[in-house]
Amino acid sequence: MSETVADVLVGTLQQIGVRQIFALIGDSLNPLADAVRRSSIEWIGVRHEEGAALAAAGQAKLTGRLAVCAGTTGPGSTHLVAGLYEASRDHAPVLALSGDMARQFQGTDFIQTTKPDLLFRDVALYTETVSSPAQAPAVIHQAIAAAYAGRGVAHLTLPQDVIGAKAQGEVSSLATLTPRSERAANESDLVEIIRLVDQAGSVVILCGAGCHGAADELRELSDRLKAPLVHSVKGKDIMPYDDPRWMGGIGMIGTKAVYDAVMGCDLLLMVGSDYPYANFLPTKSVVVQIDDRPEALGRRAPTLFGAAGSVRPTLKRLLERVAPKTDTAFFDEVKAARRKWDDMLDRQADPARSKDRIHPQAVARAVGDLASREAVFVFDTGLNTLWSANWIRQKGSQRIIGSFNNAAVGTALGQANGIQALDRSRQVIALCGDGGFNMLMCEFLTAVHHKLPVKVVIYNNSAFGLIHLEAESIGLPPFEEGIRFPNPDFAALAEACGGRGFKVDKPGALRSTLAEALACDGPAIVDAVVAADELPNLPHVDLAQIGRFAQAKIREAVLAVTGA
Repeated sequence: MSETVADVLVGTLQQIGVRQIFALIGDSLNPLADAVRRSSIEWIGVRHEEGAALAAAGQAKLTGRLAVCAGTTGPGSTHLVAGLYEASRDHAPVLALSGDMARQFQGTDFIQTTKPDLLFRDVALYTETVSSPAQAPAVIHQAIAAAYAGRGVAHLTLPQDVIGAKAQGEVSSLATLTPRSERAANESDLVEIIRLVDQAGSVVILCGAGCHGAADELRELSDRLKAPLVHSVKGKDIMPYDDPRWMGGIGMIGTKAVYDAVMGCDLLLMVGSDYPYANFLPTKSVVVQIDDRPEALGRRAPTLFGAAGSVRPTLKRLLERVAPKTDTAFFDEVKAARRKWDDMLDRQADPARSKDRIHPQAVARAVGDLASREAVFVFDTGLNTLWSANWIRQKGSQRIIGSFNNAAVGTALGQANGIQALDRSRQVIALCGDGGFNMLMCEFLTAVHHKLPVKVVIYNNSAFGLIHLEAESIGLPPFEEGIRFPNPDFAALAEACGGRGFKVDKPGALRSTLAEALACDGPAIVDAVVAADELPNLPHVDLAQIGRFAQAKIREAVLAVTGA
């Protein structure tokens, strides 16, 4: 049997290490599916194409390796787009494949007609239609190279008659299709960073996602400079929570100790982080930034100096030459403040805090305590993100994935499925708000179908909790008709889908229920009914913000009385 263009594409993906393709089958994808059937790549059929894109994004975020999703003609491909923003915004290499009608029907307003290259232009670094078998090898190579070089989405449109046609050549130069290599900042930039660090008194090191793999260098630099290590939420899992140098997060997913340290230090060394919330960064020019993306330098806060370079090799060179500091007073002050904040978090996470209501903090803490040391936590977006990120205390080699740049609701389960497909023996836990879970709950069927033992923990408060809080933060009473909603029995839903279902609404049963769910075989849902009126801790609140919350509460009280 002659090789088709689909065979060449699938063979290339197989040779560079792709293990799954996430897709929902359709007529234009039949040649692709047939090629996958004859390969070692696993076809994971999703229930919604957005779930396919999210699964690929989750894989790529965790590993830094290319992941692949596909959708069929027209709406099958348009459904991919929302999920692909996860990969685009979190800089993860994904190849998206769009099936398309045969070329003879293009330009005639045929059924399911779209212009995929136009549609995908915003989300993709590279988008191209494979218009002939002769063109295919070069375009396939270019797409994969673009996804790796730009760490984002590449997209190919595959007309059915082209992908099913006899191939004309193989994809060459496969050894070049690899993740981008690390490189240190240049010598003159290193000299200037060393000068600024050496002359500073108190130093704080803000660690972002670019610091993954550099934990040893960060510890050594912290010890050398007597500098507290703080982190963005994407950097939370760089090292265990209980490392004495690891002082906590910045911003809403953070602590007052970190806020005060960042605002009070003589120099903030931002490493591998493009932390976006400028209101939690210094307003004076004390920032020195190291990032492998030159475009990220200096755009969030007044910056003394910025150097383009990968974190690990740059820190290695700094450690060879930066002068040690001896004064530990600033470090000790931050450490004491962090301990005080932790004591408060402990009290809030105690299930015994209430006799008849489960507080969401207790759910997060119990999940974190019970999870295996190799678990992957996948956070959804919303108020639930604050509970999970602030109260889970990571340990061992645990990883944390979420929609941290795209901040999209409903993304956790799809990403968890993709991560779980990499290793069905690894514990993967999706922590979701009920609103987010409702959006793509169909992807639990994907987990059941493909024996992906994902554990889903739902903070069930029958509301979009963060929207409620955001309305009050600008002085408006929440629009309850849009925020509140009824939920199904999530435990019964899990059982109906062929998984395991658990429900808990009493504090005394929380830990045992979670333990049973995490230990069971196969996919499972824990429906944790939590207090709906719980407020997160705010590391910093200004007077204007307090006034807006007060204004909102007064308006809510008036509405309750008048019914207006």
